Amino acid sequence: MNKAFVREADGDDDEELEPSLKLPAGTRNYITPAGHDRLKSELEHLVKRERPHVVEIVSWAASNGDRSENGDYIYGKRRLREIDRRIRFLTKRLDVAEVIDPLRQGGNDQIFFGATVTIADANGIANTYTIVGVDETNVSKGRISWISPLARALIKAREGDSIRFQSPVGVREIDILEVRYEAIA
Repeated sequence: MNKAFVREADGDDDEELEPSLKLPAGTRNYITPAGHDRLKSELEHLVKRERPHVVEIVSWAASNGDRSENGDYIYGKRRLREIDRRIRFLTKRLDVAEVIDPLRQGGNDQIFFGATVTIADANGIANTYTIVGVDETNVSKGRISWISPLARALIKAREGDSIRFQSPVGVREIDILEVRYEAIA
């Protein structure tokens, strides 16, 4: 069938990103130096080590003959597409990355990207969060994306402020106990 009549992906479009990885339109990909280094390291590993290894396996599997029932060939081609998709994604992310070093904020008590903030909720339960880039988010380590509702509410607030914000579970009120800037590992 003619390709004009069938909608097929050319492989250039990235798969639909999960909402937590999407950047607001027209914004830069703010990222800490450590997060930038991790993305570059992953990209380098994929390009220099993993992709050549998979290409070698696919080449060997293709030389074995019938490709229709060749598991190594089929799996290898699929893995190669996944690697290429990830390489495109990382390249695009790094192209729009704006590295912001939290240590340059010094003794600032106002909250900006890279701040580590200790807050207390209405019940007096304290939690500490670090505002990081979208690609560095890890809630179990207390790292929240700068585009999350909590981070957006905290930005530009100061130590000692009380703020109300709309969270996914409803309106919350929190007190800002401490603001500090430190290196993020």
